[in-house]
Amino acid sequence: MNAVRKVEVGGEAAYAIEIGPGLLDDGARLSRPLRGRHALIVSDGNVAPLYLERVEGSLRAARPELALGRFVIPPGEHEKTLARFSQCLDALAALGATRDACVIALGGGVVGDLAGFASACWMRGIDCVQVPTTLLAMVDSSVGGKTAVDLPSGKNLVGAFHPPRAVIADTAALRSLPDRELRAGLAEVVKYGAIFDATFLDWLEAHADALLARNDEALAEAIARSCRYKAEVVARDPFERGDRAMLNFGHTFGHAIETEQGYAGTTGDGLNHGEAVAVGMVLAARLSSALGRAPAADAERLQRLLERFGLPTAIPPGLDPQALLTRMRLDKKADAAGLRFILWDKAGAARIVSGIADDAVLATLVA
Repeated sequence: MNAVRKVEVGGEAAYAIEIGPGLLDDGARLSRPLRGRHALIVSDGNVAPLYLERVEGSLRAARPELALGRFVIPPGEHEKTLARFSQCLDALAALGATRDACVIALGGGVVGDLAGFASACWMRGIDCVQVPTTLLAMVDSSVGGKTAVDLPSGKNLVGAFHPPRAVIADTAALRSLPDRELRAGLAEVVKYGAIFDATFLDWLEAHADALLARNDEALAEAIARSCRYKAEVVARDPFERGDRAMLNFGHTFGHAIETEQGYAGTTGDGLNHGEAVAVGMVLAARLSSALGRAPAADAERLQRLLERFGLPTAIPPGLDPQALLTRMRLDKKADAAGLRFILWDKAGAARIVSGIADDAVLATLVA
């Protein structure tokens, strides 16, 4: 087995992110965070057939006394609902989960968000171990403790901050990931360079072919670097009251696109989360340029890199700019001063900007 990379997340609820191939078969590592004898594995219809029995087998081999349950939802963002959340709680009840029980989130961001929210609410909070199987989840949603479900009116509007007890990312799981999902995860990887470190953009440009070819070493390095950037800001701002909001670069535009399309990305009729964020980052960079905050050349560089990874960079045809603007007003990143965006002064230097005029946003959407 290759060396396992470890990223420590500090703060009051400190935990470690472990990254490397073969971790789904490492029962000792998977069971180490479990404090009690009950564990519910939450997964979806894409991931469960591939990995659920392996994880259960690993856990049973290491801890034969464990009472294991499973809750499997259909795949897709449209399944991240209050109804599925309620069913997850019912599964914990059926298992007889006590306060030292653990929810294990085995899957992508939808599974991680749903399982994390259920663990935050069961008996006012039990442990959650995130076992992400997509690149997007490994570098973003599994880290930081933001959990939520969607409403018809918007994405992630009902949720809680609930840091995981551990994150265990098996990079070998990325070999079964569809190409589209790999590219979607790379959008979030690019985001870290865009907001924190332009030299990481240089590295991504130099290693784009290796990442697309699923080179284990390149992927592990990209994941570890991304997690370090996120860990640093999460430790400073666990409840997103300051700098952590910068992680939402591109997300205000992206979430509006996802919501307006009815979360249709998993059916092929719309953009998935990573694709929507890619478009959103380009729009945020262009808005920065239009407001005289950043060079237009940096926006063009970002667009070229995203396109090299096979990601969309333009709003899909048929979406009404005014409707997208209306969606943004309900976004969690809006505040009393008006629309709030993460913009940049240049590549690698983002900032939170409030009170952006509707006209400027609309002009960017129309362009």
